[in-house]
Amino acid sequence: MPRPNLLLILLDDYGWSDTACYGSSFYETPNLDRLAASGMRFTDAYAACPVCSPTRASLLSGKYPANVGVTDWIDWGKRSHPCRGRLIDAPYIDHLPETETCLATALREGGYATWHVGKWHLGRETHFPAQHGFDVNIAGCMWGCPIKGYFSPWQIPNYPDSGPAGEYLTDRLTDEAIRLVRQHDASRPFFLNLWHYAVHTPIQAKPEDVARFTAKAHRLGLDQVPAIEPGDRFPTEHKQHLRIQRRRLQSDPTYAAMVWNLDWNVGRLLAALEDAGQLDHTLVLFTSDNGGLATAEGSPTCNAPLAEGKGWMYEGGTREPLIAAWPGVIAPGTTCDVPVTSLDFYPTLLDAAGLPPRPTQHQDGVSFLPLLRGATSLDREAIFWHYPHYGNQGGTPGSSIRAGDWKLIEFFEGGRLELYNLREDLGERHNRAAGEPRRVQLLHAQLTAWRQRMNAKLPLPNPTHIPWRDADSP
Repeated sequence: MPRPNLLLILLDDYGWSDTACYGSSFYETPNLDRLAASGMRFTDAYAACPVCSPTRASLLSGKYPANVGVTDWIDWGKRSHPCRGRLIDAPYIDHLPETETCLATALREGGYATWHVGKWHLGRETHFPAQHGFDVNIAGCMWGCPIKGYFSPWQIPNYPDSGPAGEYLTDRLTDEAIRLVRQHDASRPFFLNLWHYAVHTPIQAKPEDVARFTAKAHRLGLDQVPAIEPGDRFPTEHKQHLRIQRRRLQSDPTYAAMVWNLDWNVGRLLAALEDAGQLDHTLVLFTSDNGGLATAEGSPTCNAPLAEGKGWMYEGGTREPLIAAWPGVIAPGTTCDVPVTSLDFYPTLLDAAGLPPRPTQHQDGVSFLPLLRGATSLDREAIFWHYPHYGNQGGTPGSSIRAGDWKLIEFFEGGRLELYNLREDLGERHNRAAGEPRRVQLLHAQLTAWRQRMNAKLPLPNPTHIPWRDADSP
């Protein structure tokens, strides 16, 4: 069997519930739904972190973010309030280290053409995709979002061609990916790393698409239903400081239009692969870097039934859609509930390519190729997260572990422990810690030992912390 092409479509801030085949009744994703019907839909796939840069570093390194040292989104030191509570955020590395033999390097050394298109956000010029094994880099820079907006001129630093005025960025990036596919010598397999900026803020979409979903929201009566409610999962002082507002249902027409456009562009790319005679020889993976933005910056989406979203240690922050399709290998219309995470992509893609593993590099990841072939389990005891930072969306520093159906979260402010049975309580509404002390002890010991193995950095007490006034105070 010839080595497959590898297409990884990674979205930004796209939530677990943002696809119709994952339960959305407002957003429309016919192309992604068809992709899922042609392959496998994972119900328990995870990002390695509830924010973007750590997940991206994890995916390319095969390591947990705590192991790589990139544990927060890279903001170039512009954060106005580095100490936003009782703790001081832990230090982190502001780039993907050159000491990591990245996935693209391993694939290129194995004979693959390697292309990066879209968001990078893993360092400045000396740490761009070309320094990490990519033959081609289109629009990947230090930016974490389209700072100038989605409509041309975008003014992306290393992508001077802004195209015709008003061109939509997601369309252009898909055009670039299609061009690479059409011009490629089919005798050599390719790895296309398509990392869209969408659906990250700013929430902007084509007027005709916004009109489509404005009409739909009106037809369904969603424009008459209060969509935003106060958050209630954080200390009062933190809530009053950040004024968190949670979206309780999917009803934002502009966000829905962004999703619609993304889905259309996925369909265009898959059609181009088919026209080039390459789709039957391509493993397609579609996922996101963290949960949907549900509690800040306009709260454009809702991750229900999951709790919270981007920036939080709850499921809404880390559980992601993952769709895999590979004709002749993955049985159509299948579903997998085995937990997998971002660091598993490295060994999985090497495995799919028939290349030797690099266990000293992807030391934390596990290949899920057996799942794609029909296996029902992986040899792994638990999955871990470590986010020792205050999220811009309201979350506070913490770590967590999922072992089987159980998930333990440790919040570093005060050392609070929360325990949930995800099979019985997907929304993490019922903290079982008080009734399961032995389970809490075992999982916490496991989590602590893992942090020690990772040499994970922890936040420190903030000596300048002053409790915020109550809401009723003058």
